[in-house]
Amino acid sequence: MNCGYVALIGRPNVGKSTLMNHLLKQKISITSRKPQTTRHRIMGISTSEAGQVIYVDTPGMHHSDKRALNRYLNRTADTSLLGVDVIVWLIDGLSWHEYDEIILKKLEQAGLPVVLVVNKVDKIKDKQAIMAFFDLARNRFPFQELIPVSALKGTNLEQFEQALLALLPEGELIYPEDQVTDRPERFLCAEIVREKLTRRLGDELPYSLTVQVEKFDEQPNVAKIYIVIWVERDSQKSIVIGTEGALLKKIGTDARLDMEKLIGQKVFLKLWVKVKKGWSDNERALQSLGFND
Repeated sequence: MNCGYVALIGRPNVGKSTLMNHLLKQKISITSRKPQTTRHRIMGISTSEAGQVIYVDTPGMHHSDKRALNRYLNRTADTSLLGVDVIVWLIDGLSWHEYDEIILKKLEQAGLPVVLVVNKVDKIKDKQAIMAFFDLARNRFPFQELIPVSALKGTNLEQFEQALLALLPEGELIYPEDQVTDRPERFLCAEIVREKLTRRLGDELPYSLTVQVEKFDEQPNVAKIYIVIWVERDSQKSIVIGTEGALLKKIGTDARLDMEKLIGQKVFLKLWVKVKKGWSDNERALQSLGFND
C-alpha cells in the first residue's frame, strides 16, 4: 500500500477546504466565500484498498503579517510543509499572482514532489487555455503532475487521488481505516459555529471573532455543548447578537443541526458572546484561545 501526507497549499479562497471535503465525502473543514476561513492545520484521512492519503488542509498563504493572527496563519501554512511527502499547490484561474512567486520559492526550498492543480475549471470555457497554461507552468517548476479539477463539481478528483497515491511511499496504514480526521468532535463543533458566523456576518467582522468550547458533555441521550464567541469590541457583540437576539438564535439553530449530523445524537447548544479586546493581535491571547498548532 502507498501511504503518506499531502499538504494542500495556495492563496486564500482557492478551494483547499472544499477540495478536501469532497475527496473525503465528508465535511471536515469549514468553508465560506470569505478568504482565510481556515485558521488551523486540519488533517483529513482518505483510506482505500490502494492506500491512505492524509490531506493536510492549511490556512491560505498571504502577504499580511500586521496582526498576530495573520502571523500565526502564515506560520501554520509554512510549517505544514514539514514532514509531508507530497505538496499540492492549488490555484484558481490561469494566471500567476504576485504572491505565487513567493510560493514558488517555498516549493523550491521544500525539495518535495509538487502537484499543480487548477481548481474551478468548470468556470473556464476555453479548455485549450488550460493546456497552454500548463505548458507555461512546466517551464517555471518541475511539477510531477498538472491536473485540472473542480472540487465543487467533483471533476477529475479520482484521477487526482490516483496520481497522489503513485507519489506516496509504500508502507502500512498510518491511521485506522475508519478514521477521517485528527481533530476531536469538540474542535469540529467550534468550527461549525464559526462557519455559521462567517457566512451570516459582513466582510470584516468574521476576522475579529473566534469561537471557544467551554464545556462538551456527551451524555447517553444528548450532547450538551457550551460555546463562547469572542469579539474585540462591544459594538461587535451587539451585531453578533442581533436585534432581540435574533441573529445569535439563528446561528445557534443552524449550528446545532450540523452538530447533530456530526455527532449522531441530539444536541443542546448554548452560545454566549463575550468581549476580549485586541485578542487577534496578542500572542498570549491567541494561545489561550487555542491557536497553538
